[in-house]
Amino acid sequence: MARRPTVALCGAGMIAGAHATAAASLGVEVSAVASRTPERASTLVARVGGRVVRYSDLPAGADIVVVETPPQCHHRDVLQALRAGAAVVVEKPLCTTLEQADEIVALAEASRDRLLYAENLAYAPVVGEFVRRVRALGTLTHLEVRALNPLPNRGGFTDDDWGGGALFDLGVHPLAVAVLAAAPALPRLVQARLEGSRSGRHGTDELAEVVVQFDNGLRSRVISSYRGGDTPQWDAQAASETGVVRAELLPQPHLEVNGTEVAIPSPTGKVPALEHYGYRGEWAAFLQNLASGTRPVMDAAFGRMMLDIVCAAYTSARTGAPEATPFTGPRDRTPLQLWRGA
Repeated sequence: MARRPTVALCGAGMIAGAHATAAASLGVEVSAVASRTPERASTLVARVGGRVVRYSDLPAGADIVVVETPPQCHHRDVLQALRAGAAVVVEKPLCTTLEQADEIVALAEASRDRLLYAENLAYAPVVGEFVRRVRALGTLTHLEVRALNPLPNRGGFTDDDWGGGALFDLGVHPLAVAVLAAAPALPRLVQARLEGSRSGRHGTDELAEVVVQFDNGLRSRVISSYRGGDTPQWDAQAASETGVVRAELLPQPHLEVNGTEVAIPSPTGKVPALEHYGYRGEWAAFLQNLASGTRPVMDAAFGRMMLDIVCAAYTSARTGAPEATPFTGPRDRTPLQLWRGA
């Protein structure tokens, strides 16, 4: 792309706005915005530019489409954009079933890997430094990553159609950090415990405790919860016989090695959070991928791996037994359906 690239937003939520601002800081112009509610699209257009279009109009001439619709719409929206020749940035989770994920991976590969799975934490400076320091520890004896949020009260996060709850939608973040920190080891067994609504107001999971066993024997613990306080708390820690590394991701990035604070790069842009949490970094990396024709680190296959672990975890929570990964169960079921045995 020698000329200034353009981006269309498929969805007009808060994260779409974050992507638009991050992309604009790198010279990418927003050309179109689509939303289920035209009023929301108009509001976002007034802030970031472009014009209001229908979902069916996308990519509407744009070079890149950001898919930030609900997870049950990702498969449709991603395929539409890729088939029209656009590159795609798709928010997590990748989609709602492994069958859909297989289709996305196949089409992304056929489209020269012009798809970024938007795991922003993979590009966050604090996570990058955490992973680098963890890999220097040698053989790990402990790895735990947590994401504790309040219960979402908007947007359908607890609806059955969403596909899953605290583990499916929120838990892919800590799972990704755990997988990155444990690399090159690969996940091989998953055991999970899930808890549903304490109030009975919805049927999805509010709390997930997951143990991921890697092929080198490491057992990593991942906790994802919709029962946190008003201020989200996300953190990670790892240890070996030679040291300990601890990172706080939210509410503020912080890194310690053996109890001593380690400096992380300071933001240089107008919106520090976009740099702290990797939004600007993932856009910079993806634009370079597109220019050089290289595969993104966070590609469709990584998104499918996260969904694979999640499907194994929901199945394990139902059966009480460990589940192997790659997952060998039904590929046409959502995580929530696997938990319910539907």
